Amino acid sequence: MLVIGLTGPTGAGKGVVSDVFAAHGIPVINADDVYHALLIPPSACLNELVYTFGPQILTPGGTLDRRALGELVFSDEQALTQLNQITHAYVMAAIRKKLDDYRRDGMLAAVLDAPQLFEAGANKDCNIIVSVLADKETRVERIVRRDGIEHDAALRRMASQKSDEFFRTHSDYIIENNDGTNNVLPAVRRILEETGVLTP
Repeated sequence: MLVIGLTGPTGAGKGVVSDVFAAHGIPVINADDVYHALLIPPSACLNELVYTFGPQILTPGGTLDRRALGELVFSDEQALTQLNQITHAYVMAAIRKKLDDYRRDGMLAAVLDAPQLFEAGANKDCNIIVSVLADKETRVERIVRRDGIEHDAALRRMASQKSDEFFRTHSDYIIENNDGTNNVLPAVRRILEETGVLTP
């Protein structure tokens, strides 16, 4: 089974590309969705986070307070590293189980949609890497509209991520997504044909 790693910086429009793969009948594993599901109590992952960062990261109802955790880790590089080490291990275990299930089902390909594909080491589980990029201002507009944050906050979020050059030099395919699906549709089709998942 061909495992397609799908990644790229925030605001590049990776979700659109993911949807196009899915429309071709390719199952998509969304790493963010896997992570969120793993945090629903009772949760070994959540328990480990509480043990590491303290009960202040919980809401009164016992679920994860994402804002409180974010305030703890995003101003402390060591804490962020700890968070990633814990969560990536749980997420990757769940993702590998899903990939095994798809292999048993005889799927020709599966997409692993992961913003932190490289940070989690998930690129090693992939046969090819597809990165989605977009112009800086396009990304800023998308992030502001999507997350309801200020322009400067969007820029800070973008600055904390890997550069376009990193993605270009570490990917098998680049999809430029500045105008919605116009470029995405033929790009995804070409990838699937060149890798033998679809016949031309």
